[in-house]
Amino acid sequence: MSATHRPEAKGWCPGAYRPMMSGDGLVVRVRPTCARLTADQVMGLCEVADALGNGVIDLTSRANLQIRGVSEDNHTEVLQRLAALDLLRDDPALESRRNILISPFWQDGDITFRIVQELTVRLGELPELPAKVGFAIDTGPAPVFRNNSADFRLEHSPSGELLVLADGMARGHVVDADTAVDALIEMAHWFETHRGAARRMAPVMMGQTRLPIAWQATLNAAPAPKLVPGPHDMGAIYGAAFGQLDASRLSALVSATGATALRVTPWRLFLLEEAEMADTSDFITRADDPLFHIDACPGAPRCNTATVDTRQLAQDVAGRIKGPLHISGCAKGCARPRETQTTLVGRDGKFDLVRNGLPWDEPVQTGLSPDTLLDIIGDI
Repeated sequence: MSATHRPEAKGWCPGAYRPMMSGDGLVVRVRPTCARLTADQVMGLCEVADALGNGVIDLTSRANLQIRGVSEDNHTEVLQRLAALDLLRDDPALESRRNILISPFWQDGDITFRIVQELTVRLGELPELPAKVGFAIDTGPAPVFRNNSADFRLEHSPSGELLVLADGMARGHVVDADTAVDALIEMAHWFETHRGAARRMAPVMMGQTRLPIAWQATLNAAPAPKLVPGPHDMGAIYGAAFGQLDASRLSALVSATGATALRVTPWRLFLLEEAEMADTSDFITRADDPLFHIDACPGAPRCNTATVDTRQLAQDVAGRIKGPLHISGCAKGCARPRETQTTLVGRDGKFDLVRNGLPWDEPVQTGLSPDTLLDIIGDI
């Protein structure tokens, strides 16, 4: 596959104070502390989404939440209500810097929790970084965020030592709980000094610039198996098709299951603490659900860049294609900027087909209408 360059995406992600206008209104991002909301916070967030948005909440690839369909007139009230729910920091600058992925199964007071708390407090020590730069505190038994966006990573080595790594590197340097945040901040400053025009760490690592040798001394551990919907020791894991949550259905699920809290993951999954698996068709409850294996961005008319209805096509083809499928409204590939067995890319109201590649790679077929795809999807 001969790859072209990825089309330029926005240089920033929507936040609460700086929302992004989309085809269905403002997108307001909520960054829950440690990717966890209490049951009361979930209920309050759902009320905000229903009253001041269009009732849709997104699960993002950074384990955040997004309220969709907010009007400009309602934005101030959304901020006030998020603050009242303790889901918003007072300082817009610090709020925008809280790009921290946290291993979803942390326990109160454990090393993961303590490091995230310290890093959050010390965000003001970071240099001015490009808006999408982020951290992964991936300190469970095995790393889970290897395929998720992060520039500076904290993981364990095969022997259990703490490692700070640059994105894209298999080796890092050993730290302990007392020095981990110091090392992450030091790496962030090194990146800002050496990045040139690069906006993320991975391109720096792919260029001529090299990390200090001492920062590449120890190999990292093998990743954990992929998380799937189903019962869990901490409660129950549910999936959301395309990462989209209906606010009223989510609040009903939390109420019906008696969940005490909700944890967000970057994989279109959420964990309800101390809850049982419910018999529901509103959310994905099985790993063999066809929609669990389809990535689809909001598409038209919800995204101003897209020219195709991605999610309607995804619903129509679910269960009729083997293997993972990515349906992208345009060549930016926001829902899955990684290689996929089959990718359908929207262009001028139709779809191009890319095999074993990225959305911006050269397609093997072009100009396929939704009806044509429905006729041939089983053979793709």
